Amino acid sequence: MTNPASAGTPLPSPRDRRQFLQHAGAGFGALALNAMLGEETRAAAPRSPLSPKQPHFAAQAKHVVHLFMNGGPSQVDTFDPKPLLDQFDGKTLPLHYKTERKTGVGYKSPFQFKKYGQSGIEVSELFSKTAAFIDDICVVRSMHCAVPNHPPSTLEIMCGDPIQSRPSMGAWIVYGLGTENQNLPGFISMCPSGYPGRFGPRYWGSSFLPGTFQGQYINSEYTRIEQLIENIRNSRVTRQEQQQQLDLLHALHEEHARRVHDDGPLESRMQSFDLAFRMQMEATDAFDVAREPKHIRQLYGDTVYGRQLLITRRLIERGVRSIQTWSGKGIPWDHHDDIMLHRVEAEKWDQPIAAFLQDLKQRGLLDETLVLWSGEFGRTPSVELPAPGTNKGLGKGRDHNNHGFSIWMAGGGVKGGHVHGATDDFGFKAVENRVSINDLHATILHLLGLDHKKLTYRYSGRDFRLTDVGGNVVQQILA
Repeated sequence: MTNPASAGTPLPSPRDRRQFLQHAGAGFGALALNAMLGEETRAAAPRSPLSPKQPHFAAQAKHVVHLFMNGGPSQVDTFDPKPLLDQFDGKTLPLHYKTERKTGVGYKSPFQFKKYGQSGIEVSELFSKTAAFIDDICVVRSMHCAVPNHPPSTLEIMCGDPIQSRPSMGAWIVYGLGTENQNLPGFISMCPSGYPGRFGPRYWGSSFLPGTFQGQYINSEYTRIEQLIENIRNSRVTRQEQQQQLDLLHALHEEHARRVHDDGPLESRMQSFDLAFRMQMEATDAFDVAREPKHIRQLYGDTVYGRQLLITRRLIERGVRSIQTWSGKGIPWDHHDDIMLHRVEAEKWDQPIAAFLQDLKQRGLLDETLVLWSGEFGRTPSVELPAPGTNKGLGKGRDHNNHGFSIWMAGGGVKGGHVHGATDDFGFKAVENRVSINDLHATILHLLGLDHKKLTYRYSGRDFRLTDVGGNVVQQILA
């Protein structure tokens, strides 16, 4: 067999299965083979870019799960109670501030807050079930970000920069640490009903990092494995035939590599082919929640978010490094006209989140799993005024607010039952122990054993990092 482009140069002869496993995907298959051949073979095998790597220092967490409430949940209606706002309901707030849209008088929260746990941290009734685990949770009430607009703010919290195309946090994490399961992606992004937001894949992409570190998108609306992961099974070609096709592709790739010494995109594509081939067995098991006992499925609930978080726990058990879970396509928490709609979205999440935290604790996984709950920004303590094209004129909603909002973290080395920072008396601006997105990312990397200043990648003449030129580890929230 010859390749016309190589002027009759014969291609390498087809390899047997052992040879394929030794070479496929820069060593993906070698990891599986090494487990059978012992330490001597393992030491000599080529190393995959996704192989587990040693952190810079001892890590508290091994996995990161980002529960992303896209749309911007209101801090004063969830995790940052403001009693003074009750007194100024319907009155002009004594604050000088600028919002994206026109806002009016103060608007007290229509939801009740209550103290939970031994720590006595106050949480809204919207998350009463999640609040049962408040002693495992660190609430950060002093977050702020660059702009009050969905796409750039989502880019900032996902990728560290609100404007430029940058690798996502999950891609940086897998680049720095690799992953523990070579038969599943190291980074997975789950969102029901299609791509979330305007920029979709940029939120879990690898940008200038090699493509092997990018996230794998999953439409978690579906329940059947063939829909969750497109083309996971091939009804027309047997596994042996697929193996032969991969052998041929690798032969062509090796021939090309001899003539073109640096072809990163092609190498990434081959690694994707190899991973897809291996995923046919492992992913079928990981994403099949029907294999869980009935009482566990009932604990999470037979809902989109319940299944999404149950799959997340199964992926953590199988060594997946980083997982994003989205509220849904678009901006489900974006309630400009009626903040009471927060109840509708919170009811979908509260039980699954509580089940997820309980399940992780029972299995001893919470200590090694860092759970992050956040939106891209918060909302104003004042009411948004009716305006054509932005709302229906009900006058019961809140505008975007990037000056102050809340997130929380649990497990993975954070201080449970703790509140860090504060906004002003009305919940508009972070004023005490302010935390930027760069600070948040630096802290997450620190908990994973990574120094955010040393985790760099050379591109376009300079060393880039997730935190760019800023960011400080928030020492006060570390356990």
